[in-house]
Amino acid sequence: MTDSKQLFAVIGDPIGHSLSPVMHNAAFRKLGINAEYIAVRVDPRDLEAFTKKARKELRGFNITVPHKHAVIPFLDEISETARLAGSVNTVSVTEEGKLSGDTTDGIGLELSLREELQFEPAGKRICFIGCGGVVPALAFHLAFRGAACIRILNRTLCKAESLCKSLQDRFPTLVCEAAPLENAARVKDFFKESDLAVQCTSVGLKDGDPSPVDPDCLPQEGLLLYDTIYKPTAFQRAGREKGLPVANGLTMLLYQGASSFRIWTGIEAPLEEMRRALISAIDSRKKA
Repeated sequence: MTDSKQLFAVIGDPIGHSLSPVMHNAAFRKLGINAEYIAVRVDPRDLEAFTKKARKELRGFNITVPHKHAVIPFLDEISETARLAGSVNTVSVTEEGKLSGDTTDGIGLELSLREELQFEPAGKRICFIGCGGVVPALAFHLAFRGAACIRILNRTLCKAESLCKSLQDRFPTLVCEAAPLENAARVKDFFKESDLAVQCTSVGLKDGDPSPVDPDCLPQEGLLLYDTIYKPTAFQRAGREKGLPVANGLTMLLYQGASSFRIWTGIEAPLEEMRRALISAIDSRKKA
């Protein structure tokens, strides 16, 4: 590591809700690394300009909605997993200004599921609610890890069907089905025939948002629920009222961030220090 301060960032639109700066800056302090991590709102129209600036000013950056796919044409190279998923959430910047993209969303979810729900994807049936943003990266990762079946519920059916086709092109033995989120009968069937449901829409980010699926569609048993949103949501509440095991996305954010940290620095992230920082930040927001 050089003596001059290194700058890292997370970009998105919106971005004010992100807890990534809290987590990464805690890690830098713990390890005595002279670096700072900031949040930057980037309008989609300004994405190319941002990447040009990043080549000169940053050592790495994370990407959240809506830029995970749109950023790819502005990068010099991306990993095979990121290429298949069409999604990048971590970019490294070399000293020569070369941009290299990767995705850590999948490993973040896998490790979170293991910790929170004692879930391993091999041989399992997984249902995604939503198919935009992070879903392609998560679905491809769990398929790589041996998932037997992936089902996708989405308001725009053609998008879900397109993702299913991409998955089956790469994994010919994978069972993959899509259905419209508004079709309650299909939603019930998908949940009944799955081991895990992963909520990946933005519904729940705003206070007062309803559940993206009718709570009556949830079974009484046999289904694990995971919400990628790391604050309490109506979806999480509906699952608990049914007596189903429920986990939120906090540890996914933690493990995703730890993987990005390792890519950038070559050093194992101080996981527990990052976890404490996240929990403290969430507690502070609750009191605000």
